[in-house]
Amino acid sequence: MIRAHQEIVQLSKKDCFLVWDRLKDYFDWPFHQHPEFELNFIENGKGLLRRIGDHVEEVKSKELVLVGANLGHCWDQHHCTTKPMHEITLQFHPSLLDTGLLNRQIFNPIKDMFERAQHGILFSDETFDLVKPRLSQISNKQGMDYFIEILSLLHDLATSRNQRILSSVAAPIYTYEKSKELEKLNEFLELNYQRKLTLEEAANEVHMSQITFNRFIKRTTGSTFINYLNEIRLAKAGVLLIEGDIPVAEIAHDCGFYNLANFHRTFKKRNGCTPSKYRMEFSGVKRTL
Repeated sequence: MIRAHQEIVQLSKKDCFLVWDRLKDYFDWPFHQHPEFELNFIENGKGLLRRIGDHVEEVKSKELVLVGANLGHCWDQHHCTTKPMHEITLQFHPSLLDTGLLNRQIFNPIKDMFERAQHGILFSDETFDLVKPRLSQISNKQGMDYFIEILSLLHDLATSRNQRILSSVAAPIYTYEKSKELEKLNEFLELNYQRKLTLEEAANEVHMSQITFNRFIKRTTGSTFINYLNEIRLAKAGVLLIEGDIPVAEIAHDCGFYNLANFHRTFKKRNGCTPSKYRMEFSGVKRTL
């Protein structure tokens, strides 16, 4: 099975949900994983190729999939020629509903669904049609209405009929989110990503030698330290590009890239386009709660 790229999601520890609602002409994000759950709604995507764990299948025009924590996934362009495609992505932390809450009887369907989602769940076309208008309106809701509607949506998905399990292999029991060392490193990088950082500084932060640290970061994230740091910086840059009109050069500097050419090169390698084009072509709404 392909090794999954570790993605840094634009969802902070203080947020409950992140919702993207956008139109897309092309899917080119690599096979990746992250500790957040992800619900993906795709309309007009006939011919895309779905990869969830060890599962591979061509997509029909309707697509509604729940991906569990740290389960590798992606959608490839494959044979899809329709434009534009409508994508709504909902991401949330596994710890959003703690064990005490999930063990309450009323939450049993959601708890069971979360367990099944570690293999990936494809929902039926009928369920897709039922939740489409609700998903399309989520980004318009505010505050507690937003939170309650998503909980209600998760419950309705959990009790829907004709769900299909996708991957025969579940996400690994060990997850980088459980690593206290990486959690400490992430907190350090969150506070310091804007400045120049060295491998030695990062290794010292988690009380490791540089050699041990290199092995640790590769084992837990599948990446080198500089690539992992750049993922964090690029995630921050993506938010700034979408949510405001700050000049690209200023965003690069604010996100720790002091060489503009290097920022453009690194951003394009990750996102498939330049920062300016990313800002221009993004069509949709991003909401966090």
